[in-house]
Amino acid sequence: MVHFSTGLLASFSAVHWYIFSPPFTLATGSLAAGGTLGILIPPSIGFIVYAFISETSVAKLFMAGICPGVILAVMFGTIIYVRCRLNPELGPAGPKTSFSEKIKALKDVLLIVLLFIIVIGGIYTGIMTPTEAGGVGAAGALCCAFLSREGMSWKKLMEALDEGMQMSAMISCIIIGVSILGYFIVATEIPLRMSDMIVGLQVNRYVIFTVVLLIYLALGMMMNIIPMIMLTMPIIFPTIQALGFDPIWFGVVTVIMMEMGQITPPVGINVFAISGVAKDVPMGTVFKGVIPFLAAQIFMIVILVLFPDVALFLANTLKTLAKIG
Repeated sequence: MVHFSTGLLASFSAVHWYIFSPPFTLATGSLAAGGTLGILIPPSIGFIVYAFISETSVAKLFMAGICPGVILAVMFGTIIYVRCRLNPELGPAGPKTSFSEKIKALKDVLLIVLLFIIVIGGIYTGIMTPTEAGGVGAAGALCCAFLSREGMSWKKLMEALDEGMQMSAMISCIIIGVSILGYFIVATEIPLRMSDMIVGLQVNRYVIFTVVLLIYLALGMMMNIIPMIMLTMPIIFPTIQALGFDPIWFGVVTVIMMEMGQITPPVGINVFAISGVAKDVPMGTVFKGVIPFLAAQIFMIVILVLFPDVALFLANTLKTLAKIG
């Protein structure tokens, strides 16, 4: 009875802390968690790398990530809204603005939204291949930069090109290394033997699936998404296929797990980045702030396991469009 009372008191204290926690807990937690949505909502570098390794359709992966990404964004917004309603100090109301002022404020993001529609719409309708859409997106982003208020100077353009070349060189080196590793893995037949061994185990396939998710969660705490997918997917993907899981669906689940790894203690990369910017906020406070968002991501995984069509519905419409065309 004493242990039960102690546990109940601890739970009540935890809930009280989250409701009446300092404002920067919600601010830093939402920033760290919200920053992970970028690798799920297209265009996503995670999906591009996954498609390269697994030889699946980039367009289908992009479509599969839209619904889970929107649902997660709604979940995050709901968490913020509920916490602010319970404790208004977490998000004090700002000055009121008229409807016309809100419409004027949209001008700053109108070009970006239009570019997104052109790129994703071009892939979805089959007008452009993913590679062509990438070129259109890059050219469109450059035009948006020149048309922005700040404008695009030659200095900014050179800095952007320099950063782009560094990123391209890094990815190229990783691809070369992974290709060499791939030849070695194929020669040793490790993936085939591993998949045969795992499929032969007398356990439910969801037990193995859970173990794979835990591996990605642990790796996500310490590694960037690109090398993580490139190093592990050649070994894990054949097993996933042998177990009968849809490769497009698994790609969405994999990216969400990597999102979780970026905000999961003790080594969440996004939390370290936020803590480096908000130097007055202890890292432990940031980790506490991301826990509700982490719970939302876990719930999203459960939804995808129970209802795979949440991710596959839009991806399957591409097959329908191809038949009509």
